[in-house]
Amino acid sequence: MRTSSTPTAPAADAGHGGVDPDALRAEIRVKYAEVATNPDGAFHFHTGRPLATKLGYPASILMALPDSAIASFAGVDNPFKAGHIPVGARVLDLGSGAGFDCFVAAELAGPTGQVVGVDMTPEMLDRSRREASQLGLRNVEFRAGTLEQLPVDDDWADVVISNGVVNLSADKQRVFAEAARVLKPGGRLALSDIVTEAPLPQGVVANATLWAACIGGAMQQDGYRETIVAAGFRVLRVVDNTSYRFISANAKDASEKWGVKSVSLVAVKT
Repeated sequence: MRTSSTPTAPAADAGHGGVDPDALRAEIRVKYAEVATNPDGAFHFHTGRPLATKLGYPASILMALPDSAIASFAGVDNPFKAGHIPVGARVLDLGSGAGFDCFVAAELAGPTGQVVGVDMTPEMLDRSRREASQLGLRNVEFRAGTLEQLPVDDDWADVVISNGVVNLSADKQRVFAEAARVLKPGGRLALSDIVTEAPLPQGVVANATLWAACIGGAMQQDGYRETIVAAGFRVLRVVDNTSYRFISANAKDASEKWGVKSVSLVAVKT
């Protein structure tokens, strides 16, 4: 499937030393397996249809989907606000979770488009594949894999999307290099993610549980943008998502102390 090689065990990126990538992935799998199987549980973040509505997904799309296709959604914004998915596009979702954004992308790309979601949590893959089958979506596929080593060919995608997931990776440089690899020249990267305004203390950065909560792995916004540019992208715009809020006291405290927040970014592969 892939046409270039990448390391199989990424190290922590330069801005987030001290976290064990294997321990981090294990913690993330546990957390998001729970989101997949018990979406009404207690988390640091909102989930499901109320969250999608709050983040501005079109009512026409939400009304067309059953609750089961939206229940485990845990994104941090609506990466489709820019209207960047043309009919017939090939779309890749980094960290596709239970598949909601892939279902939206499939609606926008139409039957001539193709959507691939990549996720590393078995329970999320099971749920997304089941929902896609029940919805009769023949142009949507879900593949097991990591963001640091995508099971996708070079120059395959017209658009790469991601929603609240890149912050969970310990090697963001590799993630954005992979995004550039799979995108066609001139292809678009449209993502929503968690960043910070101030540096996080080492005690937070080295805590795998706080990474899984979308806090410990958040980069400072300027460094995040620089990492994307270094991977071969030209950033078109970055917008703060003021409609997104954490739930738990710990997450709210982090937002106040270090400016942990949601942003959406659009970039083009140069």
